[in-house]
Amino acid sequence: MTELHPDLRENVRLLGELLGQSIRRSPGQDCFELIEEIRAAAKSDRLQEDDSGQRLVNLLRKLSDDELLPVTRAFNQFLNLANLAEQYHGIRRKRGHQSDLIVESLSEVFGRLKAGGVSPAELHERVSDLRIEFVLTAHPTEVARRTLILKYDEMSQCLAQLDHDDLLPAEREELIERLSRLITEAWHTDEIRHERPTAVDEAKWGFAVIENSLWHALPRFLRSLDASLEEATGTGLPMQVSPIRIASWMGGDRDGNPNVTHDVTRQVFLLGRWMAADLFLRDIKVLRAELSMWQASDELKNVVGDAREPYREVLGTLRERLLKTRKWAEARISGEPADTTDILFENEDLTAPLELCYRSLVACGLESIADGPLLDTIRRAHTFGLPLIRLDIRQEASRHAEAVAEMVSYLGLGDYLSWPEEQRQAFLIKELQGRRPLIPRNWEASDNVREVLATCEVVAGQTPEALGSYVISMASKPSDVLSVILLLREAGMKHPMRVVPLFETLDDLRGAPESMAALYQVDWYRQYAQGRQEVMIGYSDSSKDAGQLMAAWAQYQAQEKLTEVASQYGVHLTLFHGRGGTVGRGGGPANRAILSQPPGSVNGSFRITEQGEMIRFKFGLPDLAVQSLTLYTTAVIEATLAPPPQPEPDWRDTMDWLTERSLKAYREVVRERPDFVPYFRQVTPEQALGKLALGSRPARRKATGGVESLRAIPWIFAWTQMRLMLPSWLGSDVALEAAAKDKRLPALREMMRGWPFFRTYVDMLEMVVAKADLRIASYYEQTLVDDDELRQLGADLRNRLQRCIQRLLELKQQQELLEAEPVFAHSMRVRNPYTDPLHFLQAELLRRSREGEDKGEVPELVERALKVTMAGISAGMRNTG
Repeated sequence: MTELHPDLRENVRLLGELLGQSIRRSPGQDCFELIEEIRAAAKSDRLQEDDSGQRLVNLLRKLSDDELLPVTRAFNQFLNLANLAEQYHGIRRKRGHQSDLIVESLSEVFGRLKAGGVSPAELHERVSDLRIEFVLTAHPTEVARRTLILKYDEMSQCLAQLDHDDLLPAEREELIERLSRLITEAWHTDEIRHERPTAVDEAKWGFAVIENSLWHALPRFLRSLDASLEEATGTGLPMQVSPIRIASWMGGDRDGNPNVTHDVTRQVFLLGRWMAADLFLRDIKVLRAELSMWQASDELKNVVGDAREPYREVLGTLRERLLKTRKWAEARISGEPADTTDILFENEDLTAPLELCYRSLVACGLESIADGPLLDTIRRAHTFGLPLIRLDIRQEASRHAEAVAEMVSYLGLGDYLSWPEEQRQAFLIKELQGRRPLIPRNWEASDNVREVLATCEVVAGQTPEALGSYVISMASKPSDVLSVILLLREAGMKHPMRVVPLFETLDDLRGAPESMAALYQVDWYRQYAQGRQEVMIGYSDSSKDAGQLMAAWAQYQAQEKLTEVASQYGVHLTLFHGRGGTVGRGGGPANRAILSQPPGSVNGSFRITEQGEMIRFKFGLPDLAVQSLTLYTTAVIEATLAPPPQPEPDWRDTMDWLTERSLKAYREVVRERPDFVPYFRQVTPEQALGKLALGSRPARRKATGGVESLRAIPWIFAWTQMRLMLPSWLGSDVALEAAAKDKRLPALREMMRGWPFFRTYVDMLEMVVAKADLRIASYYEQTLVDDDELRQLGADLRNRLQRCIQRLLELKQQQELLEAEPVFAHSMRVRNPYTDPLHFLQAELLRRSREGEDKGEVPELVERALKVTMAGISAGMRNTG
């Protein structure tokens, strides 16, 4: 059995010991001993696998309301500390340390590609043209408060300093004191948000990720890419190239979120410009201290004259303009009059003076100085720029159709919504080709339409560098895309914006290639798109709609066909992957996911959503961010230059055979069993999720309705909390059972050996069922479900999960789960004694909370403790939704 790395184990022990000291001080020794007794009971219950966990349960049932909160908080805090220890362990730089997570270096991947026949010229061209865009979303899955995240980050810095071999005893003692103080601060900080963040708060959190991590990580990563590329091809990375871009949905995603208005979007654009000016001012301060030289090129002298310190002169002017820009943005945010004189607005206003200084230094033989902090700032200017982040806009297709329909009706041109698609297209193209404005004077639009038009006006007022994509959910026809372009043009848009249809459900994915072919057939649109198109694939809703196995196969086939259709029309396609953090929402190790995409679908460009806690786990610290950027970049380059082979026809037939059975089995339970929704509501904490103030977006698309009205995040969250993990395996169980009976397992093993897509799917299924726990799921049911018919459904689902695990082990020819992932398996085992009490307590607290609701009053301590269990289990599982 693989143990935790000794260095990691020591850090977990140290953090746990310091937390114990904090608990001893307050609430006191009695509470500490109670928590230790519960932990010991959880540990011993785990060792007695045939036991039902009675010792632990009996201890927890005796807890008074006053004891509930400190006990739940203690286990929650420990799991968060264990997470930060693991996170730091993956990036530690201690001498002789071999991280458990090995990220292949850029040089290794470049070397392997060259050995495989890729020429240096092609490698250089492909890397220089690379476009990888991370889209930070406000999907509400980050349970930890930002206040605590900042403390955890500082704890990580303390652990890094403790790894230095040359510390004096007094220095080591000082660091441990600081660590102890931070843990005490965290222990005495409320871990639950009591007010739901606004959309602007979410955007500020996104900006903070850039300020605290990506701002520092990106130049470091680009230096590494530059050096590796020069070593492999003889030529480095061009200075103006920005292979990595950062976009955001925070403040732009209005689909199903009435809290995101045009005023919010305007404010977020302005906040981005304020933040960018502030960050670049810090860079300029450093550069003015560095660039004290007097030698300058004639080009620079023509700008500054006979200045004794020409670089400081140029940078001083830039500093003044940045100060004015920051002041202008601040005034606009506050709704006050703002002076636009000499502000920086177009990105070239920022890059031109910096590049002038660079060229001058190189011309004077001072390349080593030019390639220092100045180059880092230039690269930041090309990547982040004056807007700081590219804001996506997302809206549902019917909202745009409604806006066009109101205009058409007011002008007496007919009933747009009743027109067939051909008539809609003809009208839209005629208007787009014409010059007259469409929006009538003195027209009073409805509130909904006024909001859509106001959003378009805000977007039209931005520079191209400030804009990401305009994503249309529920898009299915060319008119859905053309109507957005028309509305933007009517609002004054001067340059083309990427308009991106989003295909989410199973039917959407199946119809996507035909929809895009119809769009490419519109001559006017092909000219507008200039040979480039982005299409978004939704993972979450397709999984909720069809089950994970069917959704994965539908996504794969849609990407294949979309790539083929784009190629037929000479269009370069970028696929935008709307993945969540969990396997049930398309998550999993990023490099494996990218390398298992259909051949040709990753063609030098890749766009992906990053959400909630995954933003912290991947980009929360500069070293982590460098690691993540390296991992994504190597995978995208390799998938572009050495894509996986096409699957064999027999394998496709087998996938069709498997998914036909998985889809039927999944929908029979989720859609057709009348007792499923009542069981789901009773056995999971889904109804309590709304008590966690996670994000600005409502948990439901509609106030009423069943599972279909529930967003994918709470759907996954609820099953994860009680450890049945149903969305990730339901349907696959029946498919694997049928394959075994039909003697198809040898064929499936062949598919695993030769087809990265199928191997990745099976590995992800194994990972998620390893997180399931039948004993815990059964306890939730015993505590929360009274109806015998519902209990029978629960027993059936647990039996199906058990058979799924048995068939999976048979398929992989293993004795136990995660044999090939021993570090992950051991990490889960180490966490169990800390997550088990939270699960058993959560079931009990849900029971008390529901009884209290029936009586009209829920004790506040019960409510608070329930929220803490949800946060703690999320930390223990390392994901929420």
